[in-house]
Order: sequence, then C-alpha cells, then structure tokens
Amino acid sequence: MEAERVLREDEVGRLAELAAQLRVDAIRCSTRAGSGHPTSSLSAADLLAVLISRHLRYDWADPGNRANDHLIFSKGHASPLLYAVFKAVGAITDQELVDTYRQFGSRLEGHPTPALPWVDVATGSLGQGLPVGVGIALAGQHLDRLPFHVWVLCGDSETAEGSIWEALDKAGHYGLRNLTAIVDVNRFGQRGETELEWDLDTYRRRVEAFGCRAIVIDGHDLVAIDEALGRARQATGPTVVLARTLKGKGIAGVENQPGWHGKPIKPEQAEQAVAALGGVRQIQVTGPRPEPAPPAPAPDRRPPELPRYDKGAKVATRNAYGDALRALGARPDVVALDGEVSDSTRADRFAEAHPDRFFEMFISEQQMVAAAVGLQVRGYRPFASTFAAFLSRAYDFIRMAAISRADIALCGSHAGVEIGADGPSQMGLEDLAAMRAVHGSTVLYPSDAVSCAALVAQMVDCTGISYLRTTRGGHPVLYDNDETFPIGGSKLLRGGGPHDQVALVGAGVTAHNCLAAADRLAGEGIESRVIDLYSVKPLDSQRLLDAVRDTGGRLVVVEDHYPEGGLGSAVLEALADLAVPAQVCRLAVRGLPTSGTPAELMDQAGIGVSAIVTATRDLLARTS
Repeated sequence: MEAERVLREDEVGRLAELAAQLRVDAIRCSTRAGSGHPTSSLSAADLLAVLISRHLRYDWADPGNRANDHLIFSKGHASPLLYAVFKAVGAITDQELVDTYRQFGSRLEGHPTPALPWVDVATGSLGQGLPVGVGIALAGQHLDRLPFHVWVLCGDSETAEGSIWEALDKAGHYGLRNLTAIVDVNRFGQRGETELEWDLDTYRRRVEAFGCRAIVIDGHDLVAIDEALGRARQATGPTVVLARTLKGKGIAGVENQPGWHGKPIKPEQAEQAVAALGGVRQIQVTGPRPEPAPPAPAPDRRPPELPRYDKGAKVATRNAYGDALRALGARPDVVALDGEVSDSTRADRFAEAHPDRFFEMFISEQQMVAAAVGLQVRGYRPFASTFAAFLSRAYDFIRMAAISRADIALCGSHAGVEIGADGPSQMGLEDLAAMRAVHGSTVLYPSDAVSCAALVAQMVDCTGISYLRTTRGGHPVLYDNDETFPIGGSKLLRGGGPHDQVALVGAGVTAHNCLAAADRLAGEGIESRVIDLYSVKPLDSQRLLDAVRDTGGRLVVVEDHYPEGGLGSAVLEALADLAVPAQVCRLAVRGLPTSGTPAELMDQAGIGVSAIVTATRDLLARTS
C-alpha cells in the first residue's frame, strides 16, 4: 500500500512543509486566544504530519464510517495541534481555527470533546486516552472484527499515571495488534523535567515488560516516523512508538527550554516564529481512506425475558443483577466487564452465557471504566461491575466519561454496612454521593430482585452514566413480577392515606427496615407510610410532595450510606428546590463501621429497625 513505500525525497519535503504548517497554526490559534499549550503541540507536529498523510485511514467527510481508524489525543492539552490537523484535512476552516479557539461558544474547546464529530472522547485529564483506546481496540479486534487501527498520542508526563500501565497491561493481555500508542517524549512536564526525561531505554524496558512492542525513534526524523508507523500497522500485538522530541520545536528561545508549558507565545515573538517556520500555509491533506466495511447490524431492542422471582423469597439484588444482565445478553450489542469480582457481583452469569462479549479487566477499575467508554464509542452497550467501594478508584474516569457524553452502565455491589463482617474497607458508603454528582447521571438503588431486574433492563438504553447499587445479602422479594419501575419513580409499600402521621423513606436494605419499623409503629397506633425511593436520581418529587402534604411534613429518611450526599441529601434538595417546608429526620451511617453481622452493624449505625422506631416517636413528639 502507499503507506508502506519508502518515502521519496519530494514526499519528505511535503511532509516537512505540512509539519511546519501544523506548528504555525498551533502558534497562531493559541496566541490569538491568549492561552493554550503550543509548545506541547509543536513537539508532536512531525509525528502527526506523517500519521495523517500516510497511515491514518479516515474519511473526514464521514466521521461515522465504521471502517475509520481512531485518533485519540491522550495528551488533550495539545489541542492546538489536533485542531491544526483538522484544518489540514479540511474538516474546519482557518478562520474557525484562529478566531474561535478557546472562545466562548466555540466547539474548539481548550481540551477536545465530542462536540467535534472527529473526537471520540473528551481528554485532558491525563492518563485516560490510552485506556479508552484499549476499549475501542477490543471492540475492533474481538467484536467488530474490522481492520481499523487505534492511534493514541500520549505525553511523556502522563506515563507517570498508573492508568497508562493498566492500559498497556490489558493491551498486552488481549494481544491488541490494532492499537498503537505514540509517546511524545519531549522531556518537560508542567513544572520542569519529567521523571525519566529522555531515558528512552527505561521507557522501552517498561513497555516491553507489559507485553507490548516498543519502537524507539527520533520524533523529528520523518523517514523514521514513517517506518515506525508502518511497522506498527503490521504488528502482531500492541505497539508503543517512543519518540524523542523537543518541546517547543521550531521557536527560537523556546525550543527545549523549561518554563513554557501551558503558555502561549506573545504576539511579537509568535510573529517571528511564524516567519522562521516559513509563514502561514493552507496545505490540504488527502490521507489514505479506509476500505469499505459492511453496515452495522440493526440493533435488537426487543424486551428481554427477565428472570422471575417468588414474592417473599429472599434474593440478593446482586443475584438479580447477574440474572438480568444474562437475559440482556440476548441483545448482541450488550457487553459486560468486571474487575475480577464477577463471582461476587454476579456478572459471571453473563460471562458464562456470552463469553465472547465479556471482558475481564482484573483488578484495574480505571481500565474497566475506560474500556467501557471505548466500547460504547463503537456502538456497544457496556455494563461494568465491581464492589461499590472500588469504583472510587475510577471516579475521575467516570467524571470524564460524562464529559465524553458516554453511555455506560455501572454496577456497584456490596454496598453499605449491610455487607457485614468484611469491615469498612469493603463497604461502599460514599457511592451515592459520588454518582449523583456526575453530570447527567442516573442513580438507582433497588430494594428487591424484581425491581433490580426491571431497572437493569432499562439501563441498557439510558443515556449518560447510569449507576445501580446492589447489596450482598438476600432480602424478601416485595413486588409482583409484572410490576413496573420507571426511572424517576418510587413505590408506596405501606399506607398512603390522608391519616398517615409520618413517612418512612428508604431504598435498598433500608426499605425493608422501614417496613419492619412500620409494623412495630402500627402496634403502637402510629400510622406510617413507607416509600421505596429506588430512583435516587432522578427523584420522585411528587411522591415526596404527597407525603409532606398528608403527614404534616414528617419524614424519616433512612440510608445505608454516609449522610453527606446520599438519599437524605437527595430528599432535602428536592424539597428545597420545591420550596416545601418539612420536618425531616435523617438516619445514616455517621460513625466508622467495624466488622459484625449485618443486623449488628445496622443497629450500631442507627439505621436498624429499633432506631427508625425511636426516631419516629421523637419526631412525632417534637411536631405534634
């Protein structure tokens, strides 16, 4: 193919001119904006000039083409270079590049986002682009079986992030021959020299230790770059091109000097630099195009045959998650990932039924979430599961997934003190707050197996980040199998009349505690209503309004979670937004838990049945 030929002298000259244009445009747009990272862009300009001209198979007029290669700027701060590339291929105009970069309302944001159709995912939080690239490559090699290639431009500073090595480890484990990381080793980070500076041999040995092929080159030698990228395309496993470069390449007084990270070039110096680089150019690049790909199969959105459960039977919601996920596997676009705890999360039930669409990420939660984001780039509907506590390791990836407008489903099992003797290191007690804070998220906390299965079935078509909280222990099935559980809804488990004196609000395990407390209170002549607030975000505000109206504003909210940001916070925020006065008592886990039985731990935390009864009596005494 064209990209496999040895470069002729005239071709080298044209690539040099293109690289100069990329440098000039990166300077122009960041100087006009008065902010940006031009020096980080200039170091990688030669790499990108060769890549887009000879190796990146991409139809720029059709960014949705299934056969297109993928280009990810893991070093998202080098956006001046990326946008200069978009100009060079004719995707954007020179005017848009220079006049709108980093301006309010512009799609050329300071760090790339999918507001641009040629950008798969948002980058800028370092160490994330390569892990997402692993997910895209997994889809290409193991699911789509298409010959597209995933090219990821990384910075040397971000190789200090453990997520980079999680990515290389999984790339090596899965033998991702369609993945190439290009590391721009320019020696300088934000505050000075990087950890390894130009120690390319140590980089090489680390890369090879993770089962990847390393190619060490001069990142400004166009012929060497071309040869390396050609070898990467033909590799039998993942490749890492380690390119020794100069930060600020091409600008006198700036090139290879510290103190220039994230600083635009002043107008007078920029004018001189542009002139030294040969001036403004309007070169248009026509790179290789992908071979035609067969159309994607039509999505199968038939409702799944969900598992059915006997009312009153004790079934853990984590079991229902596994059963429902296995049933959803009838849809060929559903994939599952887990962090080596699938026998606990019950994702192993999907793995047994659909092993070709299950990806074990082992103990690397950042990579698990990133791979889910990459898989959804290719149109799949990923479900990723681990203990709720361990998702905190991947929180920045979840945050960035929302900025990427990614559609992924997460399941956190073993939540709360309810897990028992394992102790506080295993108890997810912050997860509801964390997930509620994610932009556009959906947060669900089912109380029984029927509601859990119904909610899992809806998550498959949720937009944004959806999160399901499941519990370890078995609790009675509360609902008939044909009951519906719309997202944003709730259920009335007890009461509902105008004479209810108090509303007990719970979710998950505390809904059961509220029911038991209601039975005790009824024996004392206290009428209470019990609300299962299974949809934590969005919340059923109307149900709360009705409860406030009928009970004189008396609510007892009970949650197996720390008080900050959880169920009680969600209720109070909803009432505040509606400007509805209420007398709300919040029972939550306020101390540091220990080991013990679930009942002991819930009693110790003040969310057990006796605590709810006592809190209700006290609330009535204060407000009667």
